[in-house]
Amino acid sequence: MRGHPRKRRARSGGCISREQTATAINILDEIARVLDIEIEALQSVRQNISAAFVRAVEIIAACRGQVLVSGIGKSGIIGSKIAATLRSTGTPAVFLHSGEALHGDVGTVRDDDVLLAIGKSGESTELNALLRVIRKIGIPIIAITSNASSSMAALSDLVIDLQIPREACPLNLAPTASTTAALAVGDAIAVALMKLKKISAEDFARHHPGGQLGKRLLLTVEDVMRNSEKPVIHISASVKEMLVAITAFHVGAICVADERERLLGLVTDYDVRKMLETGQDIFAMKVSEIMNPSPEVACSTDRAIDALEKMRSRSKPIAVLPVLSPDQRILGILHLHDLIAAGL
Repeated sequence: MRGHPRKRRARSGGCISREQTATAINILDEIARVLDIEIEALQSVRQNISAAFVRAVEIIAACRGQVLVSGIGKSGIIGSKIAATLRSTGTPAVFLHSGEALHGDVGTVRDDDVLLAIGKSGESTELNALLRVIRKIGIPIIAITSNASSSMAALSDLVIDLQIPREACPLNLAPTASTTAALAVGDAIAVALMKLKKISAEDFARHHPGGQLGKRLLLTVEDVMRNSEKPVIHISASVKEMLVAITAFHVGAICVADERERLLGLVTDYDVRKMLETGQDIFAMKVSEIMNPSPEVACSTDRAIDALEKMRSRSKPIAVLPVLSPDQRILGILHLHDLIAAGL
């Protein structure tokens, strides 16, 4: 008779238990060790900041073309991220794969570009082959490396020496501390360029129009307000006409205007309920007796996020804002739901 399957699996091995792992390695201690070594690497870079960093920023800032960031292996991955950071912070940049560049992509290089090369050892065959081609084109080459005596450094016009004491890898082989340092230096260069170019929050938002930050900085009230059919009634309209209009426009409110469509007041569902609770005959009243004559409003050119804050900042939050032109004419109405739907 066959043995119990569960017992057979237990005898043949399987997943390592938590107890077995703990005896082999103290995971928390190992994580702490790696972080300490990477912090050590960043401190080394910090202590060895030189004029080369300044010159690198100046060269890139003066670039009339784009920054070509190149590397191979792990350094290539870091280079791709640095290029993305440069682009998003206002410096035109693209990642140029060292291997692909030697098979046609070097055609993207222009006379007014700058090459930022990243390599730990500085002895990568593909990257150095690319640098030799780039030197013939004649554009500036900036190297970020952990080996200032390398072939890559010799092929470059400017060298940023990271001076990394050791890798976090227990074999001191896998790029870990060195890639962290290269990434941090790339971030530092990008941020320095932002300040040098005086990149504003609005400039940053234009590079991130699809994100929440872009929406908060770029989206205006005019972009999200309802204006296809203006929710407006004349001050002389009857209460019945007012109630029909509130229902028809589906925003729970109606703007009250004069003959020139200037705002005189706002009637909301809340205003109607408040009058009904008093027991008065609402149909015997005038619209002017029900409306709020001094409602909060928004200008069409206001930022949508500011309108949202205005709605939320009241002791009793409001859900609608009449939208006015600079000469106080009614252009439409803004509902809280519109702002939420816009992703704010």
